[in-house]
Amino acid sequence: MQCDLVIKGCSVLTPEFEVKENQNVYIKDSKIIKIDDSAVLAEIYESSETLNGKGKLLMPGLIDAHTHTCQQLLRGRTMDEYPMIWARILVPFESNLDSDTVYTSAQLSCLEMIKSGTTGFADSGGLHMDRVVEATIESGMRAAITKSSMDMGAFIPDVMIGSPDEIITDVENLYKDYNGTGDGRIQIWFALRQVMTCSPRLIEKTAEKAALYKTGLHAHLAEHRDEVSFCLQNYKMRPAELLDEYGALGPNLLTAHNVALSEQEIDLLCDREVKVVHCPRNNFASHGFPKTPRMLQEGISIGIGSDGAAGASLSLFDEMRVFRSGLHAFWGLPVFDPVVIPAKELLKMITSGGANALQLGDEIGTIEVGKKADLILVDIDQPHISPTYNMINTIVEAVNGNDVVDSIIDGKIVMKNREVLTLDEEHILYESKKGMKFMVEKTGI
Repeated sequence: MQCDLVIKGCSVLTPEFEVKENQNVYIKDSKIIKIDDSAVLAEIYESSETLNGKGKLLMPGLIDAHTHTCQQLLRGRTMDEYPMIWARILVPFESNLDSDTVYTSAQLSCLEMIKSGTTGFADSGGLHMDRVVEATIESGMRAAITKSSMDMGAFIPDVMIGSPDEIITDVENLYKDYNGTGDGRIQIWFALRQVMTCSPRLIEKTAEKAALYKTGLHAHLAEHRDEVSFCLQNYKMRPAELLDEYGALGPNLLTAHNVALSEQEIDLLCDREVKVVHCPRNNFASHGFPKTPRMLQEGISIGIGSDGAAGASLSLFDEMRVFRSGLHAFWGLPVFDPVVIPAKELLKMITSGGANALQLGDEIGTIEVGKKADLILVDIDQPHISPTYNMINTIVEAVNGNDVVDSIIDGKIVMKNREVLTLDEEHILYESKKGMKFMVEKTGI
């Protein structure tokens, strides 16, 4: 029997978060067709390519469920800054990006994500998003990409703002040009930057268009208290209630951050089957601790996002570890609850939770026959990982992005033995340094 790729002799992380050792995984036409420990079967299958899985753990590829690829050239700039970073630094920086710099930034983002174990992402948008799509297609990654949508806000530069009709037309054109490209790896979504910069009319029209095109909707929600105060003062509603009032809350909505939610808003998100995403390092640094244990009790699907590289890295292993420590300290220690956020739930957030956020829970996020082969191999034969009494706990507490040695997306190898095969790492790093120098001179930021 013929297949495209065989991963031989690896350990496999199952959908139940158990580890099965010495497995062979067979891939054909971008999908997993067999998982078996039979040496006889391994002789029957003929494969175009083989990966040695000895000493490695096969995991679902990680999903960055909220990022900003256009902010990659801001790395290290926002730490130790006073609040309103978004208004003072991020938006002015984004508004000055040109097409080529966006492309370079997106390439660097894809390179870093692949090398840290991420195989798919949701980009909440910016300018020149066609160049982000181009870079993503070249990288081999899977993504849900949109254009940042804002039609009001005193501090928003003119280049980033437009009328509802102009914004909708721009996203529709992006959808018609790129949705389904990259062998189906690219989704084009609609977006709402946040309720402080989106009018009720824009919210309503955007929600209608996302439903019409049967695609996703990406929004920042309840990121900080100023947002809640703005909504209460202007609409006499909280942010989630405002989105619901104008038809935006639903199963196709991905909401990033979700820190300043009331109990009633959590119930509302649960009822509407909204996909929640947390960004731990940025949230803990400037906004606070979300009510994640309560959300888990309600059965809400939760993903994790890096929120871009301006304040940290794009490593989801790092996000997960910080998230576990922060929530344990805030929610667990005061009531002596060491499992307020179980290890399995954390792993679920960076895999199947992210897949759900991208509306792809039936296709990726777990290692199962019939699902797409978006997979990573982690070198576990290292002193900081093995031996271990509990591999699941050790993945959460000890594994980092540098331990990812191979990456497979849509059944194709995109990284082998730490070498990214789809992107020119040396050239991208060279262009990125030039791009950062150019942006510093242009913006003074």
